[in-house]
Amino acid sequence: MKTPIYQVDAFTNERFKGNPAAVCPLDSLLPDAVMQNIAQENNLAETAFIVPNGNEVEIRWFTPTVEVDLCGHATLASAYVLFHELGFDGDQILFMSPRSGPLTVSKYGSVLALNFPVDTLSELPVQAEHAIGLSHAPRIVFKGKTDYLFVYDTEAEIVALQPDFEALKSHDVRGIIVTAPGENIDFVSRFFGPACGVNEDPVTGSAHTTLTPYWAGVLEKTELTARQLSQRTGSLSCKLLGDRVEIAGEAVLYLRGEIEI
Repeated sequence: MKTPIYQVDAFTNERFKGNPAAVCPLDSLLPDAVMQNIAQENNLAETAFIVPNGNEVEIRWFTPTVEVDLCGHATLASAYVLFHELGFDGDQILFMSPRSGPLTVSKYGSVLALNFPVDTLSELPVQAEHAIGLSHAPRIVFKGKTDYLFVYDTEAEIVALQPDFEALKSHDVRGIIVTAPGENIDFVSRFFGPACGVNEDPVTGSAHTTLTPYWAGVLEKTELTARQLSQRTGSLSCKLLGDRVEIAGEAVLYLRGEIEI
């Protein structure tokens, strides 16, 4: 059996920047173990499996080690493949996730905009344990549905963080988002997820469902510019829409291929 595969750099308009994701269009989903093995073989932060079904597209996401509830950059990459490689007719795609429900991606020229559910944050007292695996402790700590949000004072602090990925696995969360005000944009961030097989994710769309409501409240504005300060870097435009978040960016194709299964 052969199935096509694409690799797309998401949240960038430059190849070799942003966050690379694999996209596997299928006629029907493969067994979970096979999809996990493909994701492990790809060894990217996420591999998306998509199955067009009438007016909807079923989608699931896998890291090299686990299936995840939500992935922004691989959804953006999937929309890019549908629009630009598979001839999707229209300007909006409705994805259906068994774990996150309906998710739309709209096309505005070269920009693709995700519409995701907003995360719910609970502030926690800063404890010594929150600094485990990081160079220094955050100033404020929140817990979202799957991640910690650690707030620092400056962009320079975010750049200077030197995570100990093995130690970070002790935190009982999917990942840790670190953030601070940006020098030339509204906010910056990094994302560490060694517990789910991704030490540092280059650009994390799902993390911005957490970041956007936080910074919208702090900055008292609903439209925000963001940059993720990984080695590859990535740029996003975020908009708070009540209980939803719009996360927009560009994408470029890196690879077309075929998998032997």
